[in-house]
Amino acid sequence: MGKLLFLSHRIPYPPDKGDKIRAWHILRHLMQSYEVFVGCLVDDPADWAHVPALRARCADLGCFPLNPRWQKLRALSRLRPGKPLTLDYFHSPRLRRWVLDTIERERIDRIFVFCSAMVPYVIDAAGAHRVLDFIDADSSKWSEYAERSRWPMNWVWAREGRTLLRFERLAARSFDHSLFVSEDELLHFRSLVPESVGRTSFISNGVDFRHFSPSHPFDDPFPTGGARIVFTGAMDYRPNIDAVSWFAREVMPALRDRGPPPGFWIVGANPAEEVRRLAALPGVHVTGRVPDTRPYLAHADVVVAPLRIARGIQNKVLEAMAMGRPVVATPQAFQGIRAEPGHDLLIADDAASLARRVTEVLDGLHPMLGRRARSMVETRYDWSTTLAPLDTIWQPEPPAVHSGPVRLPQPGVLT
Repeated sequence: MGKLLFLSHRIPYPPDKGDKIRAWHILRHLMQSYEVFVGCLVDDPADWAHVPALRARCADLGCFPLNPRWQKLRALSRLRPGKPLTLDYFHSPRLRRWVLDTIERERIDRIFVFCSAMVPYVIDAAGAHRVLDFIDADSSKWSEYAERSRWPMNWVWAREGRTLLRFERLAARSFDHSLFVSEDELLHFRSLVPESVGRTSFISNGVDFRHFSPSHPFDDPFPTGGARIVFTGAMDYRPNIDAVSWFAREVMPALRDRGPPPGFWIVGANPAEEVRRLAALPGVHVTGRVPDTRPYLAHADVVVAPLRIARGIQNKVLEAMAMGRPVVATPQAFQGIRAEPGHDLLIADDAASLARRVTEVLDGLHPMLGRRARSMVETRYDWSTTLAPLDTIWQPEPPAVHSGPVRLPQPGVLT
């Protein structure tokens, strides 16, 4: 069994939010074929409780603390022309030493890097076969932030978008192969970095549809009557903050004429102050961290994903569909998901049409939507199927990636 170094900007366990879900399932898949050494950062104090469980599964684990407030100040203090803030934010001298020691001691010949922010740790490890999972084109996310922000933050985000794109181009050129989460994201990156065409492909996310299943009995977590509209996600993440704020302020007023008016439940950990203030609006509820989101999904009348800033595939959408719930999403939240609008879920691109689509679901006009959503997930988003191409990445002549018309390159060949 070969030795593989896996680097992640967050501890890849437990799979309870966005990028950690993808990281964990990729890591678990790689553990079936390799002796895996995991290096990561911990930015949430609650995650330290999970270190022993992850350590028991790895050949070795290097977990090092990251203080978000301190790292932001550190990144700003080290601001240099052309250098993205992201790199200094995720820099840890202790993790750097652990990576170098592990590569030398264990004679690591395969490296899997999860998120471009971790590239500097192994940018000089030229003797190993290196695969980078960009997941999304993060530079485009910062550029989208700039478009929705005012001065001075629009300048900060625009600068980060420009400088990070230059770094992403360097990373794609330096690594043997790079991955993205969807064909849409892959084609977007290729349009920005056309020289990456022969060295990039995509591997889709999946969903644990046995865990997220309507067959599980869950007690009703809602203390009030009336229809339940639910959003799930990490509530300190800017795109989620923007989504729920927009829905609560622009969409909910159009739904309050119903009798009784529906409630909007924002379910997720670490709600920012802007999110907590939404609870003062009629019918809006902010739960904070909950032990399990599935009861809220199971008893939701409709799940909404009103994201206006989004990249890649939204796990929250797949999980709600796996639970057999009707989903109403914006085009941004739907991006990359291989489902049929109007058949598996509903799509709406502005506040008025979102309100109209939600009303249709609450009025019972789409009785089969949840069942079709569940069927689609079972057919197309089984993790064991979506991750199968990982087994070919290290081969000299890898076959085509199953999830799209993209072929993996010969390792080490520049195009």
